[in-house]
Amino acid sequence: MNGGARIRLKGWQQAAVAVGSAVGALLNPRRADLIASLGETTGKPAFQRILKRMKESPEGRAILLDRPRVVSSAVSHAWELPPHTFGAAYAQFMGSRNFSPDDRPPVRFMDTEELAYVATRAREVHDFWHTLFDLPTNLIGESALKVIEFEQMLLPMCFLSAIGGPSTMSSKQRDLFLRHYFPWAVGAGMRCTDLMCVYYEKHFDKDLEEVRGKLGIVPAPKPASR
Repeated sequence: MNGGARIRLKGWQQAAVAVGSAVGALLNPRRADLIASLGETTGKPAFQRILKRMKESPEGRAILLDRPRVVSSAVSHAWELPPHTFGAAYAQFMGSRNFSPDDRPPVRFMDTEELAYVATRAREVHDFWHTLFDLPTNLIGESALKVIEFEQMLLPMCFLSAIGGPSTMSSKQRDLFLRHYFPWAVGAGMRCTDLMCVYYEKHFDKDLEEVRGKLGIVPAPKPASR
């Protein structure tokens, strides 16, 4: 359903993939494929809880029914929207970094199509969250977003990334993260709505600040100059 065949793993195989992915991801935090595998092999209970919440939410049920995908063919109209809109902000975020929504690795280790879609959705809305929280894609920004993602989804991978990211930062970066971004991320993740139950594509043409207000999102404040 997402460009890659699902692989069914036995318990020991799942553990082996999880350990291997964790070690590899810690050695190279930029390996998106290893981080994705770690998220899938350790996150099944979390994805089941997310699926349950989505089924209990009207907007979540609409997402599960339609199964929208965040791929170029589906979101290209965002580049044509007025500059104040959420869709335009997302397009600017992607374009300024030369990112493509088609670049994310496929989900491979979920047991059912339904869970595979939930895992895919969690992976694909990541850049929407970057846009809404106004977080950069550097190590500090990604680590801060992982804090929010853990609060929202309780995925072990997000917790490990939130812990592992700062361990690879310089002392100056780590001080900035712990003093400024971490406390903000903890509060922001608790304050906002259930972000997995938001049909983002239907909000593309709405004012960015209006969308943030509706979802209870407080963007990351800029660090004070010292």
